Amino acid sequence: MENIILTGYMGSGKTTVGKNVAKLKAYTFLDTDEMIVQQQRRSINEIFATEGEQAFRDMETALLRQLIDEKRERIVLSTGGGMPLRAENRQLLSKLGRVVYLKASPATIYNRIKGDTTRPLLQCDDPMRRIEEMIAARGPLYEEGAVLILDVDALKQSEVAEQCVKNDA
Repeated sequence: MENIILTGYMGSGKTTVGKNVAKLKAYTFLDTDEMIVQQQRRSINEIFATEGEQAFRDMETALLRQLIDEKRERIVLSTGGGMPLRAENRQLLSKLGRVVYLKASPATIYNRIKGDTTRPLLQCDDPMRRIEEMIAARGPLYEEGAVLILDVDALKQSEVAEQCVKNDA
């Protein structure tokens, strides 16, 4: 029984899909961002503001090591959008389970997260352009670490979850 790890850009549906997959497989759902917020007792925005993005990325890596050390099984893990940017994290994610990249277009992402002030990297004058630039840079890294790539633009999140389970055999 292999763990399922969901990667992708913010707003690609990792949390919603992850909860659906966990329910379908009777696995435990975990969200790395939520786990870091609980461990640090402060929001991601606060971490970025006080310690910077690098410190947050270090926290992500430490969390992955912790999950591997704990030998967590039967989990669906929703990762932060930037977690697979580090080569070390991509390796750790692969050790932890089967990595599925939820691929979404910039337009889909923008429509899902416009107006969301909880996303520190998009607090800028032109969020759509920022999304396009970040997806262009991150896309190859998401693909490199994934064993399955699901294009989520034309699918309902429940259909994406069904594809994750169907392709788990």
